[in-house]
Amino acid sequence: MIPKPPFPGDFSPERELALFRQLQPRLNELWNALSAQEEQPYTSVVVPSMTLDQRELEKLEGSSFYEERLLFLLIRLRNPQARMVYVTSQPVHPLILDYYFQLLAGIPASHARSRLTLLCAQDASARPLTEKILERPRLIQRIRYGIGDPTRAFLTVFNSTPLERRLAVLLGIPLNGVDPDLQYLGTKSGSRKIFREAGVPLPEGFEDLRSEFDVVQALEALREKRPGIRKAVIKLEKSFSGEGNALFHFPEENGRPALSDALRRMAFSVPTETSAAYLEKIRAMGGIVEEFLEGEETRSPSCQLRIDPHGGVVLISTHDQLLGGLTTQVYLGCRFPAEEGYRRQIQEAGRRVGEALAARGVVSRFGVDFLVRRSPGAEPWEIFALEINLRVGGTTHPFLALQFLTGGELDPDSGLFHSPSGTAKYYRSTDNLKSEAYRGLTPEDLLEITTINHLHYSQGTETGVLFHMMGAISQYGKIGLTVIGNERGQVEAIYENTIAVLDRETTYGRGPVRPPERTGREPGESPARREHRDRARRGGSIATRSWSRGSGAIRADSSSARVHLAATRAAR
Repeated sequence: MIPKPPFPGDFSPERELALFRQLQPRLNELWNALSAQEEQPYTSVVVPSMTLDQRELEKLEGSSFYEERLLFLLIRLRNPQARMVYVTSQPVHPLILDYYFQLLAGIPASHARSRLTLLCAQDASARPLTEKILERPRLIQRIRYGIGDPTRAFLTVFNSTPLERRLAVLLGIPLNGVDPDLQYLGTKSGSRKIFREAGVPLPEGFEDLRSEFDVVQALEALREKRPGIRKAVIKLEKSFSGEGNALFHFPEENGRPALSDALRRMAFSVPTETSAAYLEKIRAMGGIVEEFLEGEETRSPSCQLRIDPHGGVVLISTHDQLLGGLTTQVYLGCRFPAEEGYRRQIQEAGRRVGEALAARGVVSRFGVDFLVRRSPGAEPWEIFALEINLRVGGTTHPFLALQFLTGGELDPDSGLFHSPSGTAKYYRSTDNLKSEAYRGLTPEDLLEITTINHLHYSQGTETGVLFHMMGAISQYGKIGLTVIGNERGQVEAIYENTIAVLDRETTYGRGPVRPPERTGREPGESPARREHRDRARRGGSIATRSWSRGSGAIRADSSSARVHLAATRAAR
């Protein structure tokens, strides 16, 4: 095969931008056609590239396998006339594809598979997938062959940058995502400005900081505005999942020298970060400083919405986020839906943020992270908007999984999701179920374990487990999963049982996994359980301000979990 023009270097920046502007109206036309009649022919080109700062991307273990999370978009193949081109950095194991296809209700797996073109860059480096594609003219040509009619196609990405814009132009199809020129609105500084425009409360703080001097000056001003403040959060502009956050403790002494000295003692979300490297990233990327919000009862929900090509703001979902890491700032997972006590408040605040973004011309999925707090027993919750994610987020794929498996829909008023049977659905999801004991398992091993132990989703009961990122398990001992149930307690019971099964099945042929830094094993405790406990003691567990007072670890009460598990087994 000989690649055909255009090639990446064929356009000047001005010409590329002009061509992009010409392509984007096609998205409106296709949106109108698909809204009027769902089963129309179109091609979705999925490039799940995490086009982020490479230094930040390298912090994410097994980052290329995160591209598998959007395999839930295979739901689009329920339309018997739809086609999909899905591109990854590394090959997707055939059994993983079989796993998803057999769960695709309502369409023969063979028919759906025939309409999928799966392509691969064969490049495992920690670089954005889009960058790898742009280096490979023949791969671009294969994507074009998979598209067929470019007037009935669009490009779906994890996040939009000038690289994704260039790829859209080379393929001759519109980008289903935010215009890269508007990406500033999704930075930490841009988010704060949009919150003010929308009239949504936010923490006291300062944005557009570009140097250590700016950070110290902002900390000094924050102390003046909040006398007695103990902690502040410093955030990199374009970091993700909370891994670019640093926790700053105010010194007892006043004055800039004391603040500057305290910067050398910041607490970071990842153990490899240093003060010098972090301040260099502030200079290169920019950042913000804001007060660390404290309270007797605090939680960390989020709201996901979509702005359609006509400027309409549509609610997608709400979640309670599970946070962890060394500073309890890193996103580890979520529960759906957010608690009823503040669900409607964050839905309304999210809608106002969406209207402000739509007025700026944004067409995209987006999410808004919040912190809510109250005194025990007090009503209502006090809400604060923290940041906007103008991209596919960590809560996108579990909700796609729920749609993928059930075919249900969200009630935008209550924020509850109902299956076609009318049953309200709940789930818990994580990308970070990890244990040294899981290393060496292949996708074949995992699927055998899940089949023998009935760890699968049942269409009959509309409950069960769906795994993702299965390609990462052998090398990194890391797996993602979404547990779906008909009530929260049932979800927690299934989640706990899943971990117990994986712990039991990974003890064969190996001794206890006990790295030197871990504490001793408690009686009857498995390797993965011990790892969860040790992270909790270090501040790095699945801990959250959702579902606990203060900063307690998130675990279902074991006795309650056993009761629910027994009930679930009895129901079978």
